[in-house]
Amino acid sequence: MPTTPAVYRLSAATALHRGDRLYQQDQVQMLVHAKVAGCTLGLVADGMGGKSGGRKAADQVVLTAHQLFERYSPRDDEPAELLRQLVQEAHLMIKLTAIAAEEEPHSTLAAFLVLPGLRCDIVHAGDSRIYHFRDGALRTRTRDHSYVQRLIDEGTLTEDEAQVHPQSNLLTGCLGTEQEPPLALAQLGTLAVGDALLACSDGLWHYFTPAELASAVQPLPPREAAELLVGQARERARGSGDNLSLAILKVEPAPL
Repeated sequence: MPTTPAVYRLSAATALHRGDRLYQQDQVQMLVHAKVAGCTLGLVADGMGGKSGGRKAADQVVLTAHQLFERYSPRDDEPAELLRQLVQEAHLMIKLTAIAAEEEPHSTLAAFLVLPGLRCDIVHAGDSRIYHFRDGALRTRTRDHSYVQRLIDEGTLTEDEAQVHPQSNLLTGCLGTEQEPPLALAQLGTLAVGDALLACSDGLWHYFTPAELASAVQPLPPREAAELLVGQARERARGSGDNLSLAILKVEPAPL
């Protein structure tokens, strides 16, 4: 486990693109704690359901995150509890929104919480992902709540085959459905200087291998990496790209 550096800085960027869809149903946020330096919450929400239903669902995720993070005390409250509440309360709010709408709004969620001292906790539901890179390579990523991921886990489908499977967009869990959402909490441990986190929707990761993502996110400043990935995803989509969103956070040495 890496030792926590005495001095470091966090650098971050977000990006959002409608792709070739008529409507933007993704949302992305990078929230910085108002009172505690070094406490940051990044998240991506990929909404689904009708013309505006998906955006309503993603908006509810972001609104819930803002409300919970404003009340969160890094010194007193467990980070896992904040992320647990984010999943459960956003799920409830999306379901309440659906009662008053003709659409059936749902949303994915991928969120990371970084605390002073660089402890990092994550949560996800659906097929939006979190990648953790170190030393130019993938250290870990979340496992999708999807039909094709289940087939991969069973050994009946490869990662490459999953990319082109006709049911690759079929989810087995997300926010806003009748069933309870998956609660996939994890602690990444202590981040090190040079580490990078990437949260993104499937509209982005679908077009890249982990090695390609690492080669963009690790060496470049977050803003440049975000612009590069969006541009490459748009090129590779060839006019049929989904909404895409991403949030990048890097641990950098503090300037002298």
